Amino acid sequence: MYSILAQINQYFTDDNDFFKIDHKFNHENITFIGINSLINLPRTLDSIKEQLRNAEGVKTDIHSVLKYIGETKTEIEDIQTAILQGKLIICLENEANYAIVVNPIEQKLNRSIEAPVDESVLQGPLNAFNEDSNINIGLIRKEIVSEKLKTIHFSIGKDNKRSISLLYYNNGANGELIKKVIQHIEQNSDKELYNIQDMIKMLGLSSRNVMSQINTTAVPQEASIALLKGRIILFMDRTPYALVIPSVIWDMFSLESDRNFTFPLMVSLRTLRFIGFLITLILPGLYVALVSVNPEVLRIELALSVAQSREGVPYPALIEIMFMLLILELILEASVRLPKSIGPTITMVGGIILGQAVVQAMLVSNLLIIILAAVTIANSTIVGIQNSIAIRLFKYLILILASIFGVMGILVGVFLVSSYLASINTFGVPYLNFNTSKGDIKSG
Repeated sequence: MYSILAQINQYFTDDNDFFKIDHKFNHENITFIGINSLINLPRTLDSIKEQLRNAEGVKTDIHSVLKYIGETKTEIEDIQTAILQGKLIICLENEANYAIVVNPIEQKLNRSIEAPVDESVLQGPLNAFNEDSNINIGLIRKEIVSEKLKTIHFSIGKDNKRSISLLYYNNGANGELIKKVIQHIEQNSDKELYNIQDMIKMLGLSSRNVMSQINTTAVPQEASIALLKGRIILFMDRTPYALVIPSVIWDMFSLESDRNFTFPLMVSLRTLRFIGFLITLILPGLYVALVSVNPEVLRIELALSVAQSREGVPYPALIEIMFMLLILELILEASVRLPKSIGPTITMVGGIILGQAVVQAMLVSNLLIIILAAVTIANSTIVGIQNSIAIRLFKYLILILASIFGVMGILVGVFLVSSYLASINTFGVPYLNFNTSKGDIKSG
């Protein structure tokens, strides 16, 4: 009957979620097409019929009304994509070469705007991104009320279509940076996109870097300030956070909500995070170096105290600390994966009961338990879960070097980590970029 309608029927054959409803209105045969799980069909049809009845009252052509409330599409690929995205398709009996795409009343598939779950905010807006990219863009526009905020939409994937939205602040972001990101997205628009690793590969970046070149945030205020400072934001549909490009080292220590405190307090908070970074990175290696390789560095009283705390421990310091670090990593992972009702219980069992038991069994020293507790607390001060996990990995490199070369190994390890961070750049922007004022993110 209709050429486009026949192709659509063939494309969605054997899909029970697909609907096709024929309706006759004012001597015109109309076919409504869409997906049940994405469209609130009764309310959508009532709305369209009401508009058609109004058109009949003023003697307006139904074709003109339908074209006014929707968008005319002639390519079958565009129509199929619109159906998968939850649009309502209207086909007319005497028009076989086009269909009309209408925005329907959608099914409620999204949660409401809530407070951030993965990021705690003190004295700042308590709203967070959710899985709908349109809502996320709206939250950004609430923060940045300016015509300079620009948005570009992309449809990615060949078999599984997914929407990406790119946001930038005009005259703030570097033009070359925007062009490079858009170019990579357009060149890889046929690749499937499911997670951040796929996004990193799509942008031509290396997914093997320990430090992520894309920063993530669930807080609209943080994303908005990143835009004003010259960075780019990407939203993936069904992903409840913003992807900030490029990521820089300052993201580990700085939060925009810090500026809601007085300047001395802001500096103090960021200094504490930097101290936490150093403690996480260095303290385990320093323990091994001073206990097993360079005990002469310590004062004699302190050296004797450390030796007494390790009396009866059968393992070398490296094996002792590696064993406890592995247990600690397992506890942290378990506390994340387990339901919230029993997660704190597991943390208490692992952190208190197990720690006390291994000390009484003389498998590890009391001093090591103190050091592990300090390292875990210090690691939690780093901003961003990806950053904190990366630093947790780096400390093992320094730990191994310290067990071989002592204090000199710690210096070598810090040098290697610093060299690695200096080697990272994202579209020409170095990772060690400390420029944080508006428009200072420049590509090389």
